[in-house]
Amino acid sequence: MPDPVSAGFAAAEEAAWYAGLPTMFAAAAALFTSSDGRVLLVKPNYRDHWSLPGGILEHGEPPHEGCRREVEEELGLDIAPGQLLVVGWAGPHGPRPRPVVHFVFDGGGLADDAPIRLQEDELDEYRFVEPAALDDYLPLMISTRVTAALRARDTGAIAYLPWTEP
Repeated sequence: MPDPVSAGFAAAEEAAWYAGLPTMFAAAAALFTSSDGRVLLVKPNYRDHWSLPGGILEHGEPPHEGCRREVEEELGLDIAPGQLLVVGWAGPHGPRPRPVVHFVFDGGGLADDAPIRLQEDELDEYRFVEPAALDDYLPLMISTRVTAALRARDTGAIAYLPWTEP
C-alpha cells in the first residue's frame, strides 16, 4: 500500500494503515565517565546485571529527552545529553515480543564527588568501572554498546550496532 498521507486516503484508512505498521520498543541511556576514564554503571534491583543509567522511552518521547528524564530519575542529575554515540537494535528475543532500539548519548565526565542520588526503588548501587572490566558487569550486547560509545566519543563517529542473539 502506498503511504496514505501522500496518496490522499480518508482519515479512517490512514489510521488503519498506521495501526497496522510494525512497532518496536525504544530506550535511551547516558555514558558518563570519571576523570580517569572509568565508566559509570548502575545496578538495577530487577536484573542480575549492571547497566548504563537510562531506560525505556515514554510514548512519543524523543530519545534525548528520555535520556535526560531517566538520568534525573535514576541519579538525581539534571543533564543536557550530549552527542548521540550509539544506536543499537536488537530483534525480538525471549519474552521481548518486539525489536528494541537503544540510543546512547554522551553524558560527559563526572567528578568523584558528583551529587549522585540513586532512585532507591529501582537501583541498588552505582560504581565506576574500568573499560577493561565491562564484561564482568554487563551482558555482551551491552558491553559491546558501551565500548562502541567510548570509541564514538573519541572519534566523533556514531556507531550503529544491529544485534542478533547468538
